[in-house]
Amino acid sequence: MRIDHIAIYTKNLENLKYFYEKYFNAVSNEKYFNPKTGLETYFLTFEGESRLEIMSRPNLIENQEINLMCGLTHLSFSVKTKAEVDSLTNVLIKDGYKLLSGPRTTGDGYYESCILDPDGNQIELVAE
Repeated sequence: MRIDHIAIYTKNLENLKYFYEKYFNAVSNEKYFNPKTGLETYFLTFEGESRLEIMSRPNLIENQEINLMCGLTHLSFSVKTKAEVDSLTNVLIKDGYKLLSGPRTTGDGYYESCILDPDGNQIELVAE
Protein backbone atom coordinates (compact mmCIF):
# COMPACT_ATOMS: atom_id res chain seq x y z
CA MET A 1 0.00 0.00 0.00
CA ARG A 2 1.15 3.56 -0.67
CA ILE A 3 -0.17 7.07 -0.17
CA ASP A 4 -1.87 8.13 -3.40
CA HIS A 5 -1.89 11.87 -2.74
CA ILE A 6 -2.18 14.57 -0.10
CA ALA A 7 -4.68 17.41 -0.51
CA ILE A 8 -4.67 20.97 0.79
CA TYR A 9 -7.12 23.84 0.47
CA THR A 10 -6.04 27.27 -0.70
CA LYS A 11 -7.75 30.61 -1.27
CA ASN A 12 -5.44 31.32 -4.23
CA LEU A 13 -5.34 28.19 -6.38
CA GLU A 14 -3.36 29.64 -9.29
CA ASN A 15 -0.70 31.18 -7.02
CA LEU A 16 -0.13 27.91 -5.14
CA LYS A 17 -0.01 25.96 -8.40
CA TYR A 18 2.61 28.37 -9.75
CA PHE A 19 4.71 28.02 -6.57
CA TYR A 20 4.93 24.22 -6.77
CA GLU A 21 5.51 24.25 -10.52
CA LYS A 22 8.27 26.88 -10.34
CA TYR A 23 10.23 25.69 -7.31
CA PHE A 24 9.45 21.96 -7.12
CA ASN A 25 8.99 21.02 -10.80
CA ALA A 26 5.38 19.94 -10.34
CA VAL A 27 3.40 18.98 -13.43
CA SER A 28 -0.28 19.91 -13.27
CA ASN A 29 -3.31 18.31 -14.82
CA GLU A 30 -6.18 20.38 -16.23
CA LYS A 31 -8.23 22.24 -13.65
CA TYR A 32 -11.33 20.45 -12.41
CA PHE A 33 -14.38 22.61 -11.61
CA ASN A 34 -17.62 21.52 -9.95
CA PRO A 35 -20.29 24.14 -10.71
CA LYS A 36 -22.60 22.87 -7.92
CA THR A 37 -20.11 23.43 -5.08
CA GLY A 38 -17.64 25.87 -6.64
CA LEU A 39 -14.83 23.40 -5.96
CA GLU A 40 -11.76 23.85 -8.16
CA THR A 41 -8.80 21.45 -8.05
CA TYR A 42 -5.47 20.62 -9.63
CA PHE A 43 -3.42 17.48 -9.17
CA LEU A 44 0.28 18.28 -9.12
CA THR A 45 2.63 15.39 -9.87
CA PHE A 46 6.25 15.38 -8.73
CA GLU A 47 9.23 13.22 -9.67
CA GLY A 48 8.62 9.68 -8.48
CA GLU A 49 4.85 10.01 -8.98
CA SER A 50 4.08 11.71 -5.66
CA ARG A 51 0.97 13.85 -6.00
CA LEU A 52 -0.45 16.87 -4.25
CA GLU A 53 -4.05 17.93 -4.79
CA ILE A 54 -4.60 21.64 -4.31
CA MET A 55 -8.21 22.70 -3.93
CA SER A 56 -10.25 25.86 -3.56
CA ARG A 57 -13.89 26.59 -2.93
CA PRO A 58 -15.93 29.54 -1.74
CA ASN A 59 -16.04 30.35 1.98
CA LEU A 60 -12.82 28.71 3.13
CA ILE A 61 -11.73 29.47 6.69
CA GLU A 62 -8.21 30.90 7.16
CA ASN A 63 -5.64 28.68 8.86
CA GLN A 64 -4.05 29.88 12.10
CA GLU A 65 -0.31 30.52 11.92
CA ILE A 66 0.58 28.00 14.62
CA ASN A 67 3.20 25.38 13.78
CA LEU A 68 2.67 23.30 16.92
CA MET A 69 -0.82 21.97 16.38
CA CYS A 70 -2.23 18.51 15.77
CA GLY A 71 -2.65 17.49 12.17
CA LEU A 72 -0.51 17.72 9.08
CA THR A 73 2.76 19.41 10.03
CA HIS A 74 4.76 19.73 6.82
CA LEU A 75 5.42 18.47 3.32
CA SER A 76 8.96 17.25 2.72
CA PHE A 77 10.77 17.44 -0.60
CA SER A 78 14.03 15.58 -1.13
CA VAL A 79 16.89 16.79 -3.31
CA LYS A 80 20.15 14.98 -3.99
CA THR A 81 22.71 17.18 -2.19
CA LYS A 82 23.18 19.65 0.64
CA ALA A 83 24.21 22.21 -1.99
CA GLU A 84 20.77 21.83 -3.62
CA VAL A 85 19.06 22.41 -0.26
CA ASP A 86 21.18 25.54 0.19
CA SER A 87 20.54 26.77 -3.34
CA LEU A 88 16.75 26.30 -3.34
CA THR A 89 16.51 27.75 0.16
CA ASN A 90 18.39 30.86 -0.97
CA VAL A 91 16.19 31.26 -4.06
CA LEU A 92 13.02 30.97 -1.97
CA ILE A 93 14.29 33.52 0.57
CA LYS A 94 15.33 35.89 -2.23
CA ASP A 95 11.86 35.54 -3.76
CA GLY A 96 10.25 36.55 -0.46
CA TYR A 97 9.26 33.26 1.17
CA LYS A 98 9.66 32.93 4.93
CA LEU A 99 12.51 30.78 6.27
CA LEU A 100 11.62 28.95 9.48
CA SER A 101 14.90 27.11 10.07
CA GLY A 102 18.15 25.98 8.51
CA PRO A 103 19.75 24.98 6.41
CA ARG A 104 21.22 22.78 9.10
CA THR A 105 21.89 19.21 10.14
CA THR A 106 19.21 18.13 12.59
CA GLY A 107 19.68 15.94 15.64
CA ASP A 108 18.40 12.94 13.71
CA GLY A 109 20.93 13.50 10.91
CA TYR A 110 18.86 15.19 8.22
CA TYR A 111 20.29 18.16 6.36
CA GLU A 112 17.26 20.38 5.93
CA SER A 113 15.68 23.77 5.80
CA CYS A 114 12.07 24.70 6.44
CA ILE A 115 10.18 27.45 4.63
CA LEU A 116 6.54 28.46 4.25
CA ASP A 117 4.68 28.21 0.96
CA PRO A 118 2.40 31.11 -0.11
CA ASP A 119 -0.40 29.83 2.16
CA GLY A 120 1.80 29.26 5.22
CA ASN A 121 2.15 25.49 4.80
CA GLN A 122 5.51 24.33 6.12
CA ILE A 123 7.79 22.87 3.46
CA GLU A 124 10.86 20.88 4.48
CA LEU A 125 13.74 20.61 2.01
CA VAL A 126 16.03 17.64 2.74
CA ALA A 127 19.15 16.18 1.15
CA GLU A 128 18.95 12.46 0.35
